[in-house]
Amino acid sequence: MPLKLSLKPGEKFVLNGAVLTNGDRRVSLVIENKASILRDRDIMQADEANTPVKRIYFPIMMLYLDPEQTEKYYDEFVNRMSEFMSAVTDREALSTCVAISRDVLQGQYYKALIKCRQLFDFEQVRLTYVAPSLS
Repeated sequence: MPLKLSLKPGEKFVLNGAVLTNGDRRVSLVIENKASILRDRDIMQADEANTPVKRIYFPIMMLYLDPEQTEKYYDEFVNRMSEFMSAVTDREALSTCVAISRDVLQGQYYKALIKCRQLFDFEQVRLTYVAPSLS
C-alpha cells in the first residue's frame, strides 16, 4: 500500500538515511515501496535524548534509520527500557512499554516510535511535578 507524504515548503524528512528538504512549494509524494521515512518533527538528535523516555525513543529511531547498527541500538533500547520499566508503576505506561517492546522485537520500529511518543506526555507530567510549599 503506497504512502502519501504531504510536505510543507522547506520541510525536511529522512528517506532511507538521506536527509531531504522540500522546495518552496507544498508538495505530495507517493512512496510506492517499503522505505524508512521520518519527518523532521519525528527526528531526534542524540543530544536531545535527555529524559528517560527520549532515551528509549532515540535507539528505536536509530534502529529504524540505521539497520547496519542493529545490535548496538537494540542493546541500548533494552537497557533504557529496562531502567524505565523498573522505575514506573503506572499500569497504562507499563502496558505501553510492553507494546513498544513487542513492536521492536518484531522489527516494527515505526509503530514502536508512535507508541513511544505516547509516553512523552506521561513523562512530562512527572518531570514537571512541583512539590507543595511548606509555608
